[in-house]
Amino acid sequence: MKKIIIIIFSVIFSYVANAQQDAMYTHYMYNTLAVNPAYAGSREALSITGLHRSQWVGFEGAPITQTLTVHTPVLTKNIGLGLSVINDKAGPTNMTSLYLDFSYRIKFKNEAKLAFGLKGGMNLRSQNLTNLDAADSNDPELLNDIRSQFLPNFGFGMYYFTDKYYAGVSIPKLLENNFKTNSTSGTTNLSSEDRHYYLIGGVVLDINESIKFKPTSFVKITKGAPVEADITASFIFNDKFQLGAMFRTGDAVGLLAGINITDQFEIGYSFDWSYTNSTAHYNFGSHEVMLRYDFVYKVSENVFSPRYF
Repeated sequence: MKKIIIIIFSVIFSYVANAQQDAMYTHYMYNTLAVNPAYAGSREALSITGLHRSQWVGFEGAPITQTLTVHTPVLTKNIGLGLSVINDKAGPTNMTSLYLDFSYRIKFKNEAKLAFGLKGGMNLRSQNLTNLDAADSNDPELLNDIRSQFLPNFGFGMYYFTDKYYAGVSIPKLLENNFKTNSTSGTTNLSSEDRHYYLIGGVVLDINESIKFKPTSFVKITKGAPVEADITASFIFNDKFQLGAMFRTGDAVGLLAGINITDQFEIGYSFDWSYTNSTAHYNFGSHEVMLRYDFVYKVSENVFSPRYF
């Protein structure tokens, strides 16, 4: 049991030590609104995306993440509104985030669009170390207990896109809030949120009439940690099936697959393996499932336009 406790704390505090505190996604290209508010309304539909990630399956206390995003253009096609809900649990620590997203788009003559976005909302952090079955029940470090703590935050982003490529930059959480703990010695700061900077980009290239190639990237920058980049290369067959591979610098490799059940409903699955993480020998990899549904967008009567981003 003592070894299990040590492993759990290694998982939890690695997020603090490496400053990579936000949830991790292999399907980042489907979860853009969670990190960049300027994406809101860009699909020109009421778009709903749900994602579940089980990281390091079989490893006790490993992170589990659920994300729900909803966004749509409103009033005019230049304004977008969105909602992002994220629940991220690792060991005894749980973070639930609720954010509203607003975007305004400028259209250029070449049909490209530049969107500016704002994100505002609240994080609810809960932590209960006293429920851990510790080898030493009197360990003062395990007597600290955070039942719940609301932390407001806001951020912004920019997103430039066409039908064939996109690029974006964002800081979804500008405030570096402190997490406080209550103990017998009083209230102290346990840790703080570090500001994260995100860069995203992707393109769709036509190989022939039935096959397209879609490389994408997601770069994460924060103080106290190496720059981390997710690089994904996918093939799209007949605008219906997708198959690809991913590489996360210093961490993992994986595979992705997806299918468009209809023009509006898409399902995706991914598996990745942490080849450098110290937990790699004690788990069965990480799994993600993604569902996305677009409530109808049209470019002309009865003609649907595929959206690759």
